[in-house]
Amino acid sequence: MAKIRLHEICHGRSGDKGDAANAGIIAYKKEDYELIREKVTAEVVKKYFEGIVLGKVERYEMPNINALNFVLHNTLGGGGTVSLKNDAQGKTIASALLMMEIDV
Repeated sequence: MAKIRLHEICHGRSGDKGDAANAGIIAYKKEDYELIREKVTAEVVKKYFEGIVLGKVERYEMPNINALNFVLHNTLGGGGTVSLKNDAQGKTIASALLMMEIDV
């Protein structure tokens, strides 16, 4: 079984919603959306960000735009105005997620 990184088949965006980070990954092709829908679950994302995401991870499917959106709760150290984290607005979360390897 081969492995690929998500950035080979997707692009992404992320930001903050208070203390939660919001990360969306968008597949370039419909067939790749089906692959990420199967492989990139909320549980997989929670494990991938172990030690960073301290709360639950919720996943929302948007098949009309080949996208998955993740809300990573309790991730930003209180949020932009009170956090001492380097990335208090969660802008790098999608980039980090796109480095995840999946089996194909």
